[in-house]
Amino acid sequence: MPPRYRQVASEIANHIEQGRLNTGDKLPGVRQASTNYHVSMSTALAAYRYLEQEQYIEARPRSGFYIKARFENTVCCPGETRPDAKPTLISSQQRVMQVISATRRPGMLSLGATVPDASFLPVAALERALASAAHHPHSKSNAYEFPPGYLGLRQQLAKRMNKLGCHLQADDITITQGCQEALYLALKVSCKAGDIVALESPLFYGLLQIIDSLGLQALEIPTDPQQGISLEALQLAIEKWPVKACIVVTNFSNPIGATLTEKRKQDLVTMLSAANIPLIEDDIYGDLNFEQQRPGIAKRYDAGSNVLYCSSLSKSLSPALRIGWIAGGKHSEELNYQKFTLNAASATIPQLAAERMLRSGEYDRHLHRMRAALATSTARIRETLARHMPSGTQITQPRGGYALWLELPKQIDTLLLAEQALAENISIAAGPLFTASEKYRHCLRISCACSWNLQLEQGLATLGALARAQCV
Repeated sequence: MPPRYRQVASEIANHIEQGRLNTGDKLPGVRQASTNYHVSMSTALAAYRYLEQEQYIEARPRSGFYIKARFENTVCCPGETRPDAKPTLISSQQRVMQVISATRRPGMLSLGATVPDASFLPVAALERALASAAHHPHSKSNAYEFPPGYLGLRQQLAKRMNKLGCHLQADDITITQGCQEALYLALKVSCKAGDIVALESPLFYGLLQIIDSLGLQALEIPTDPQQGISLEALQLAIEKWPVKACIVVTNFSNPIGATLTEKRKQDLVTMLSAANIPLIEDDIYGDLNFEQQRPGIAKRYDAGSNVLYCSSLSKSLSPALRIGWIAGGKHSEELNYQKFTLNAASATIPQLAAERMLRSGEYDRHLHRMRAALATSTARIRETLARHMPSGTQITQPRGGYALWLELPKQIDTLLLAEQALAENISIAAGPLFTASEKYRHCLRISCACSWNLQLEQGLATLGALARAQCV
């Protein structure tokens, strides 16, 4: 007969495998478990440690033990994408506004826009920071913070980037209205109308809108959900086409969640530098890693000021603050000028509040909680989708961020699926939104920064039923 702790562990494992305990559920404390199973506390702890070793549960510091995702082999991850191999003008981006407007409808289950639910954000701490900023000396809280932006915030951001291996000063950073404006400015100083921009495929639809507004052409490069953008395909593309800039989300890309290894980041910088093509690095999700180590950035390998680094606090702290920034290297002066001509200055009070959050350590404490919550939410939603979606569905398995990319059977039309889902008060983002062409019609993106509740559980089941109905 196995030892008593193994018997307790086996009983708990059976509950997990039978679905009586779900991913993200918190187990009773050791003291309560010893009472429940009529064993000593040391035996209960030994049972938990054994389950942790067997990958059933995970320990979270100062929080307890939680059910860990065990779906790794239940559904495949999509392979490398195959976009059109020629530059393309943007079309059909009016669909994007339908996704955005759907988030405002009362009662809508919003799985289409990657906007974090308030439960993932440090609402109370933000309120305190904003109140403090509003009472800042009059000369600051009621004055324009002309480009490059509030010095205190830029100093805090420079410190964080220095920890990532970048040797930057506050004056190397320009504050923007979110990452969207940072990317707009980066393209504005790198390209002119008609130029070709190389980028991952699929890619964030907001970036396609920027490219469209500037009259640029998108050259989509094959991308793998695990390895990221194909450097081999990119090299061939820049040999064939007069590429003027390249945009890459280096960590937890939206929508497919890819992260480049440090070696591939370095090789990317080296390749583009040799071709004298600026790299616009989008690292908006970089702080939202599920695992212990925050991934590095390509900017750290930038010896010749060829990388324009863009990021934001919109996904990790609050979308309402609209705090983004760009470290533009040799383009800094031009970036400040373009920022001024665009909207003169970013709002002052949000900058003051963000600086306080970063300086006090509140932001890092919040990140610790948010990362754990996102990891649990993403695992649980992926697990649920794997149960309800049609046979043959492939789902990405990101290690950070909060987007899942689903590749459904070829006969499924996700544009139709999105319409059907809207009628059920469910918003999703269909695959064609993430390309300059009409590709990815059988794909979709799901946002996972959602609080788990009955509406979400039922909504995912409904979405699966609608998808399966198209396979009949």
